[in-house]
Amino acid sequence: MAPMSDPNERREDWHRLNADEVRERLETPEGGLATEEAARRLERDGRNELVETGRKSVWSMILDQFRDFMIIVLIIAAVVAGLIGEATDTIAIAVIVILNAVLGFVQEYRAEQAMAALKKMSAPSATVRRDGRSRSLPAPELVPGDRVSLAAGDVVPADVRLFEAAQLRIDESALTGESAAAEKDASTLDGEELPVGDRLNMAYKGTQVNHGRGDGVVVATGMDTELGRIATLLQEQDDGQTPLQKRLAVFGRRLAFAVLAICALVFVTGLMRGEPPMLMLLTAISLAVAAIPEALPAVVTISLALGARKLVRQQTLVRNLPAVETLGSVTYVCTDKTGTLTLNEMSVQELRAGGRTYQRDEIADADGPIDAETLGEEGEHPVATVLTAMALCNDAQADGSDEATGDPTEVALAELAREKGYLRERLDDTLPRIAELPFDSERKLMTTFHPWVGGKVVSFTKGAIEVLTDRCERMSNGTGTTPLDRSRIEEVSDRIAADGLRTLAFAVRVWDEVPEPLTSDRAETGLVLIGMVGMMDPPRPEAAEAVEECRAAGIRPVMITGDHPRTAEAIARRVGILREEGEAVITGPDLVRMTVDEFEERVEDIRVYARVAPEQKLNIVEALQDRGHFVAMTGDGVNDAPALKRADIGVAMGVTGTDVSKEASDMILLDDNFATIVGAVREGRRIFDNIRKFIKYTMSSNVGEIVTIAVAPFFGLPIPLLPIHILWINLVTDGVPGLALTAEPGERDVMARPPRHPRESIFARGLGIHIVWVGLSMGGVAIATQALFIGAEEGTWRTMVFTVLCLSQMGHVLAIRSERDSLFRQGVLSNRPLLAAVVATFALQMATVYLPFLNPVFDTVPLTAGQLAIALALSTVVFVMVETEKTVKRVRAARTPRSPT
Repeated sequence: MAPMSDPNERREDWHRLNADEVRERLETPEGGLATEEAARRLERDGRNELVETGRKSVWSMILDQFRDFMIIVLIIAAVVAGLIGEATDTIAIAVIVILNAVLGFVQEYRAEQAMAALKKMSAPSATVRRDGRSRSLPAPELVPGDRVSLAAGDVVPADVRLFEAAQLRIDESALTGESAAAEKDASTLDGEELPVGDRLNMAYKGTQVNHGRGDGVVVATGMDTELGRIATLLQEQDDGQTPLQKRLAVFGRRLAFAVLAICALVFVTGLMRGEPPMLMLLTAISLAVAAIPEALPAVVTISLALGARKLVRQQTLVRNLPAVETLGSVTYVCTDKTGTLTLNEMSVQELRAGGRTYQRDEIADADGPIDAETLGEEGEHPVATVLTAMALCNDAQADGSDEATGDPTEVALAELAREKGYLRERLDDTLPRIAELPFDSERKLMTTFHPWVGGKVVSFTKGAIEVLTDRCERMSNGTGTTPLDRSRIEEVSDRIAADGLRTLAFAVRVWDEVPEPLTSDRAETGLVLIGMVGMMDPPRPEAAEAVEECRAAGIRPVMITGDHPRTAEAIARRVGILREEGEAVITGPDLVRMTVDEFEERVEDIRVYARVAPEQKLNIVEALQDRGHFVAMTGDGVNDAPALKRADIGVAMGVTGTDVSKEASDMILLDDNFATIVGAVREGRRIFDNIRKFIKYTMSSNVGEIVTIAVAPFFGLPIPLLPIHILWINLVTDGVPGLALTAEPGERDVMARPPRHPRESIFARGLGIHIVWVGLSMGGVAIATQALFIGAEEGTWRTMVFTVLCLSQMGHVLAIRSERDSLFRQGVLSNRPLLAAVVATFALQMATVYLPFLNPVFDTVPLTAGQLAIALALSTVVFVMVETEKTVKRVRAARTPRSPT
């Protein structure tokens, strides 16, 4: 079996080579490349730029909007309507077709902008060493082998193997998804399958230097960089059609053939009965125009536009209108962790001090305030000592709103200390910082010195637990200090890490004076371990409820993150994505070792992916799609863009998202909140329900008209309706009432049922059967009306049929507002636009019957009160039948127990 695509297959393992090996392979002299050699390499390897391929012209995108089969049918209908003198229909159809084309063009044009956004991430210039001296050059002129220097504020101009990293921190969130800046280290690394986020001796094109400085050699440029590989993936993805677009395309083709066949049948049947050929031709053409639901594209567009407007108020910005409905078909939501399921801010969750573990909400009651006279004594105020260390051994600064700013880890520590009353600005009055050893990424420690009682000096040290324990001799246990128990510390540290928390430890030492010289070897030894904290980016409060709502709706949430597997698993369990103990977290290296077939067999059961590369995100989306699922994918980084574009619906983050991810997406979450996606799914389902209701309504009406005209002759009756009647019914009943259905509120069970199957026909779940039996019933009532009054004058029975058929459709539209609930339970005022449309249609129909100047136009005659009463009574037959159908559905649903999700 073929293995899964390996994200490392195009990369050379530069991180595994030492500086000499890299220079030798790239033939880089100590003083940098010579100008002539750089020019030769530039000609060989190309400019250090992202290259666009297959870009469509504007005219090509415009023409593409008119190739859809349904649009072609509508254009033909417009031409036919114009030929028979129905200019109103022609204009209406033309407006709909043009509006549809504009929306489609805007959608496709926006999709082309993702590459432009990706290009903007490139650095404009770089500091390069050539011919033995440093100079600033345009970044596109860099070549493999160039020596470059990096400083705080720089955008990394190419992929660089670092030879020197002095407190160098680079924001790689756009590539890796990890919110914390990566601390770079120039030492050689081992491991063939290290993901980008773990390659600490590499700097990647398009990332931002936050702190420190670095020096290295360019190992990849242009499309060979990590950013270039993502650009390649992005350009390989097609937008594809949404479920609604696919369903409507099939519907349009089938409808067109059916209408042509029926119209031909009506025309031939009429001729065989001896009807005038011109009358039958006009009747067949009018029937064809009426049978094609030209308002459907308008209803779809308006439904989506109103849904998009509503979603903006719910913090969702829709860039691609069909995406609103697509959410209703989603079976999987692949979501990022940081900022989407979590708050995107580090927070101390628990504190270990004096031999006890305190959860955050327990810390306030743990100990009294700091007492400088007793703090240094053994066993006194262990929690207060740790909180004091958090406040003082910290470079976070308080801004004007009393909120700390700075490194996320230090901000989290400062905020907990401040919350418990340990304010650094207050402590500085008695314990000012008199010396320090700043944090260093190599030693992973920070130490500050402060005056102490009796003229002494106290030092507070914080750092990684595995590093700090090597500098400690004793540990605090709440009643004093004891020799350091490494096994106990490892046990506690492992337990904290197992909960997905990042561990940070604190130590203290009292000195006679600040040690000289102030070096780590002298000042960070002989320490007493006083405690440790567990930190994490906590879940959003509403995330667990949103995940549960997804499950109830039959949607499976999946976490895909670049973070550590333990952290991913902890968050997934907290929000409910992982429930069972046996459920595992799959990592990027695990995926590499699977074949495509093995992965596709397991993909529906995997809930959490960690340490994944951009290609693997694509693999996950594609594997789910191959299994017949519709996938929503969230993301904020450049690395997410290919998967966002490949997914059935791409959802970018509005707060933390890059321009690239936003341009590749269908919609943007303005609050980066997973719960907002669930609200959008609810809206998408409501919209599709309403589109189905429109199709149910308009197609039932059309079938009723066709049955009335086509079947009456078989009972020996004349053609019941004239062409003007057909076109009038089509104008007043299909348009405004149908559009008013877009305002229908969501059904009560809209989020308590499984998603529609992606390959499900638009006529599934009884829609097709409903259209047939209601259409037959509507036509049957109209023919029965004709039969009852055939003895009267032709104008009278024809007016009766005309009125019954028109008003039957109004009763039907009121009855289908809900699949199960009665109109009387819903209330007629719960959709006021529809009520107004029905009242207006009734008034217009009465005008054609009772206004003298309209009688000759529509070939109608005024009805007597008795005739009108009979017409109104017959018009309610379909309404009563549909309400009865819904009653049967409710009874069956009450008797059928709902299976658990």
